[in-house]
Amino acid sequence: MVLTKESLFSMFRFAALLWQENTARLSEIDSRFGDGDHGVTIGKMAALILSRLSERRDESAKSFIESLGSGCLEIAGGSAGPLYGVLLEGFAGPLSDDDAEIGAATLKAMFSSARSALFEITKARVGDKTLMDVLIPATEAAESAPDDVSSILRAAAAAASRGLRETEKQVSKFGRARNYGEKTLGTPDVGAVSTALLFKGFQRGIEERARDR
Repeated sequence: MVLTKESLFSMFRFAALLWQENTARLSEIDSRFGDGDHGVTIGKMAALILSRLSERRDESAKSFIESLGSGCLEIAGGSAGPLYGVLLEGFAGPLSDDDAEIGAATLKAMFSSARSALFEITKARVGDKTLMDVLIPATEAAESAPDDVSSILRAAAAAASRGLRETEKQVSKFGRARNYGEKTLGTPDVGAVSTALLFKGFQRGIEERARDR
């Protein structure tokens, strides 16, 4: 199986819908040790994705993802916009405007590129209770998965869920939450939650696309 542009659109549609469904939950988690606006920012990014999907573009998959990245970078509301903007721009990195389909090797490279892009702007790594606790294991799982698009996205989503659960056992080391120290134990990192939802949405989008065929 390869990713067509329509399959890619399905991935992003389901991710955006999951984000929309969880905005209140995300803001509630963020309110415990942060500004409480993470869900609002995620909601804005979900709306951006759905708006772009409704425009019936003739642009390439690369251009589409890059436009989402640049749009997220412009969204105000803490660090979420810049972080997801960089993540998405990195995700588009291995693509070319001539790519009509995305194969397994390219999809793996997209995950790796997104991780590398975030390595450039944050020192956070696994164990620091950030979205990197989800992105890094999800990328490693994608890289190790069989060379099949569905298998890659399924492995990434499963690893993302495991990484998210691990953040409940960690003490926050970045952002405002770091000021609360051990009080953050037992609460998942909100950025890890939204990133896990992103990868879960990607998997669901592919599954739904496969069922529609």
